[in-house]
Amino acid sequence: MSTSVPRTATVTDRLVEANRAYAARFTDPGMGARPVLRVAVVACMDARLDLHAALGLELGDCHTIRNAGGVVTDDTIRSLTISQRALGTRSVALIHHTGCGLQTLTEDFRHELELEVGQRPAWAVEAFRDVDQDVRQSMQRVRTSPFLPHTGDVRGFVFDVTTGLLREIAPNS
Repeated sequence: MSTSVPRTATVTDRLVEANRAYAARFTDPGMGARPVLRVAVVACMDARLDLHAALGLELGDCHTIRNAGGVVTDDTIRSLTISQRALGTRSVALIHHTGCGLQTLTEDFRHELELEVGQRPAWAVEAFRDVDQDVRQSMQRVRTSPFLPHTGDVRGFVFDVTTGLLREIAPNS
């Protein structure tokens, strides 16, 4: 006879339970995958950024692409390409923020990781010191990608985590 050892509930267990409660009151909104506002938002994964609240967005309004730093990487371009070419978005908003963790790292993080695990990561850390300049770099990467047909409305911002305000960043001339 086997006895099961009770396991301690994890954060993921809490999320699954919350989903059950959500699903119990869920009604199909009847919308497709195309964002109503035809915009894709690229932002940092930082837990302090509640993008829908900060931007006045509702379910179905936009595509949201998040990663460490909100930087435009090859995978970001992949998602934006699918967003534009298959799902109709036309605008891109890039949102970095004050106090980003990537400002405390360097590319040495990658080297240290390689020493620890014995394999070099295929990706760059994309660490930066100047958040405004990194937004400009991200705007440039979007505007010059050959895969993105809609680059006329690409704007970049820095979200202030203490005030909740966006500050627009002018692109490089």
